[in-house]
Amino acid sequence: MPAGETNKHFAAALAIIVTSGAAMAAESYPSRPITIIAPTTAGGPPDTIARLLGERMKLSLGQPIIVENVTGAGGTIGISRVVHAEPDGYTLSIGHLNSHVFSGASYALPFDLLRDLEPIALLTTSPQVFIGRGSLPADNFNELAAWLKANPNASFGSVGIGGPGRVWGTYLQNTIGARFQFVPYRGAAAFVQDLVAGQIDLASAEGSNIVPHLSGGKIRAYAVLTGSRWPAAPQIPTIDEVGGPPLHMLFWHGLWVPKGTPKDVVGKLNAAVVDALADPTVRARLAGLGHEIVPREQQTPEALAAFHKSEIEKWWPIIKAANIKPE
Repeated sequence: MPAGETNKHFAAALAIIVTSGAAMAAESYPSRPITIIAPTTAGGPPDTIARLLGERMKLSLGQPIIVENVTGAGGTIGISRVVHAEPDGYTLSIGHLNSHVFSGASYALPFDLLRDLEPIALLTTSPQVFIGRGSLPADNFNELAAWLKANPNASFGSVGIGGPGRVWGTYLQNTIGARFQFVPYRGAAAFVQDLVAGQIDLASAEGSNIVPHLSGGKIRAYAVLTGSRWPAAPQIPTIDEVGGPPLHMLFWHGLWVPKGTPKDVVGKLNAAVVDALADPTVRARLAGLGHEIVPREQQTPEALAAFHKSEIEKWWPIIKAANIKPE
């Protein structure tokens, strides 16, 4: 056989071997533990959701799910870890409104939040809640607004240089003519703890962070920052009902992998997430923490991609207009 023909046959055989090897690798996925990177401190909502889902997802996938907390720079350090990981389905990013939307308007990122991540599923939502220390001499939003005008430089806990709490606090002070002293924290759990202890005056927190503190008088919840009441605490009025600034903030959580992850791997991960979110035990535990699971039709890669894009288009102009700079 001529040398040219031999080379052609060899190349064809090699292509078959490579293709078969790739197919076998895809069919055997996952063959080792999977890591979910949570860009917040332990105990924060992404960490908690990841651990709840991971316990159920391992039944579908047949492999352990490890949750690793990688914090800093509004969650972008953890996201960067995932962006630069091998696109093989073994490193996932769980995140939310702050880490995967707000951070991109506040930090100069070495990656693109939309282009460099592959969506798996939209998971849950919970409202942002405007809260104060329990000893504040204001029983409702209007009384609080009056107190703030008479007491300049009240302390306001927030996460990140341009996180949701900081942006909403800036919007609030400009609306009612007050001035806050913003106190930066690495995670919401820390400022909620200080608020309960009376060390700071105010904060705006994702609802699931404050569920355990809603009774006992340690904090005051003045409004949920959405247009409808929160099922986990229906006694709290909406910001519209109390006549506050109509800037609604709904926290949401999603799951991503690095761009270039094979579609069948994304499909397996999505199926495991959908199964987990349908599990009665998982649903009950998430509801008890103040999370609402998104409807089944929104638990798709396509739905998360579209929603993620729309949130960036909505919030980035607002965040940049607030002109919040690192301190």
